[in-house]
Amino acid sequence: MCELLAMSANVPTDICFSFTGLLRRGGATGPHKDGWGLVFYETGGVREFKDHLPSSESPIAKFLQEYSIKSHIVISHIRQANVGKVSLANTHPFQRELWGKQWTFAHNGQVNDFKQFPLSRFQPVGSTDSEHLFCWLMGQLDKQFSSAPPMEQWQKLIHECCLQIHKAGIANILLSDGDALFAFCSSKLSWITRKAPFGTARLADTDVTIDFSRVTSADDVVSVIATEPLTIDETWHAILPGEYCVFVDGKFMDKPAQS
Repeated sequence: MCELLAMSANVPTDICFSFTGLLRRGGATGPHKDGWGLVFYETGGVREFKDHLPSSESPIAKFLQEYSIKSHIVISHIRQANVGKVSLANTHPFQRELWGKQWTFAHNGQVNDFKQFPLSRFQPVGSTDSEHLFCWLMGQLDKQFSSAPPMEQWQKLIHECCLQIHKAGIANILLSDGDALFAFCSSKLSWITRKAPFGTARLADTDVTIDFSRVTSADDVVSVIATEPLTIDETWHAILPGEYCVFVDGKFMDKPAQS
């Protein structure tokens, strides 16, 4: 399956360290050689980088290892194709506009009977189950709400929809509107929050270590979500299948009580 990576932070932060660990899995230490993508949310806009080449070989990916783009929210994906050919059109993350916001989606897993989820005005450009499911999710939001609802309301609906997809296959999902980062676990997904006092961390896939205390301030809060833990000397938290997490400005948000 593919692998996911996302970040939420309370100050503009680069993801060079975590991305270095992920891109090695794209054809070097892992089989995810069928393309990669990286989306950065910045004030007033979104930057998107994609390539159908393996991330471990892509010149664009190597450039992003060293080019420090700072963002509050980042979503990344390395692909192991199972539905749809290897192409830019089928490369995650995918984006759509809704309520004047740019939504970003990435998916790990496979849903064979994905056309059971009917589409409305949002239509896929490529041929993946992932983009189809994203379009369905956007259609459900558009159908339920005429304008942007409170964050908790759209997240509740998305969780209900993700549970439907979860019943039909495997769907680990990352989704963001630029304000919140939503992560749903169908089989495997973990997260970690880094805040003061900061320490050092070593990547699992390459011999790179960083001392976060040298590149952060005492008020920084940064959360990272990944399919597999990216470091070998930190404590990552697993999200249980069927559960979801939300991060805003790097902080893990408590879900509202169920009525």
